[in-house]
Amino acid sequence: MTASREQWAEWIDTNRTMWDERVPIHAASEFYDQDAFRNGRDEIRDFEAAEVGDVSGKRLLHLQCHMGQDTLSWSRRGAAKVVGLDFSEPAVEVARGLAAEIGLGPDRAEFVVADVYEAASAVPDEDYDIVYTGIGALDWLPDIRRWAETAAQLVAPGGFLYVSEFHPFTHVLGWAGGTVVENDYFNRDAQIGDSPGTYTDFEAPTVNNRSFEREHTLGDIVTAIAAAGLRIDFLHEFDMTLFQRYQELVRHDDGYFRAKEGQPRLPLMFSLKASQPC
Repeated sequence: MTASREQWAEWIDTNRTMWDERVPIHAASEFYDQDAFRNGRDEIRDFEAAEVGDVSGKRLLHLQCHMGQDTLSWSRRGAAKVVGLDFSEPAVEVARGLAAEIGLGPDRAEFVVADVYEAASAVPDEDYDIVYTGIGALDWLPDIRRWAETAAQLVAPGGFLYVSEFHPFTHVLGWAGGTVVENDYFNRDAQIGDSPGTYTDFEAPTVNNRSFEREHTLGDIVTAIAAAGLRIDFLHEFDMTLFQRYQELVRHDDGYFRAKEGQPRLPLMFSLKASQPC
């Protein structure tokens, strides 16, 4: 589904306003625990670290980086230079502040305010060894094909795009029990939200609550990346997630939430690596 210029602008501006208001709530939350981060906490999940591999000496671009804690974690893991991009200026200001507090100057960690679709003209370098997009990003995109084209343009020859994300299938089941199909997996319409609060504090008093999301199928995502000229190296699906997405999920010793023992497992997250031919 292609949005008109006016619809596209409304989508981006409305979501930016919503996210801007939530940045200070997120920055002060236990969920992001920025004091622990300042003291060395690594935000990169174990499977991400294993699949991305050694980033020493690499140039890494993080699209839709929010407050930059994942971005800066890649720098701590040895990346030569990380660049984080987000359309929320308050989020980028927090990221810049965190970078300064942990001793990473602009030569090691740089943050840019721009819409993700304008990334190619906004970031400081023409291309990057690794283009990374973290968890909870893709649903906010009105056009997955244009996003894939933008990301592919920024992957250097011999480099790769790495996506780590909640599985689209999780939208199908109802929030309460996770056992009843309530939503259409193939629905391409914009999902309009108007709920106060945020995922770090559902009771937070907020004013700018309207938002737009779109549920891209796994096929949509993979096809868009392949059509942009990248070679799919792997697509992995996982039976765990980062929070209690359904009431039936339980937290395991490794911190991930999974189905209870003896219950059918569901695809809750996925990861994808796609390389740029040399």
